Amino acid sequence: MDLSLNDDQVAIVDALDALTRPYAAVSLHETGFALFDPELERELSKSGFLDVAAVPELGVVTAAIIVERVARLPQATNAALSAIVAPLLGLSAGTPLCIVEENAQARPLRFLCEGATVVVAGHSITSFTVTGDQVRAEPEALYGYPVSSLRSVPSDRQQHDVSLDEFYTRWRIALAAESAGLLAAALQSVCVYTTDRNQFGRPLASFQGMRHRLAEAQVRTNGVYWLAIKAAATLDPADAALAALHAQEAARAVVYDFHQFMGGMGMTLEHPLHLWTYRLKLLASELGGRGANALAAADAIWG
Repeated sequence: MDLSLNDDQVAIVDALDALTRPYAAVSLHETGFALFDPELERELSKSGFLDVAAVPELGVVTAAIIVERVARLPQATNAALSAIVAPLLGLSAGTPLCIVEENAQARPLRFLCEGATVVVAGHSITSFTVTGDQVRAEPEALYGYPVSSLRSVPSDRQQHDVSLDEFYTRWRIALAAESAGLLAAALQSVCVYTTDRNQFGRPLASFQGMRHRLAEAQVRTNGVYWLAIKAAATLDPADAALAALHAQEAARAVVYDFHQFMGGMGMTLEHPLHLWTYRLKLLASELGGRGANALAAADAIWG
């Protein structure tokens, strides 16, 4: 299977990079644990990048490529669910979208706000539009995303004619693609810092032990990307579960190292590293975490 970018995808990535470049360099003054820019969300929606999954010649693969690229930005966006999951449900890519499993309604939801569409995954796939009295704000949350929790879930929800396998496959692809971008951006920021930072008369990145661990992080990051793109190409439940599992396992394995390599800077909000790693920690808990995705992969492969 050839997963390299075709000419159309190269052109799309170039255009996306041109659009997002002004947002890449951002002041972290008073940013806190999450950085969200409504203008960036509007630009992504208006430009049509989040609609590519509905184009047969581009499909979910191109959507996953876009999601991975956007996730590298310091700003948290709803691009993953908007570009990969929303089209399956017939929802507009510009609609704020949240997903909650029926047995985990108390967990914090990314981008939950009044007017957002909440998809409930249970015995079937249903959704409803959130009202203000159903939202509990979580302003002190440390997740790297703007999050809130649900006070209640209405019983009269819209039913979607989508199988659970289809829905969870898209959700897992979205998680893996976003995680790949977060890992890539976090790793890049650590490599730049450890190359510039001198200790014991030489750059930190020149020490063999650190180089080995950075190389391992790069291998894990590359693996998450390719598994996400393969799953987007095949739309196979097993591929999607493996991609999500590897994304969550990679986050567990490298996030601690990234902050340790940064030394004191890794414990402050003055460097953007936390904007990617804190988001990875929340994604690592979605879909039941590593254990649930490992079981899903085993079930899809061996039944």
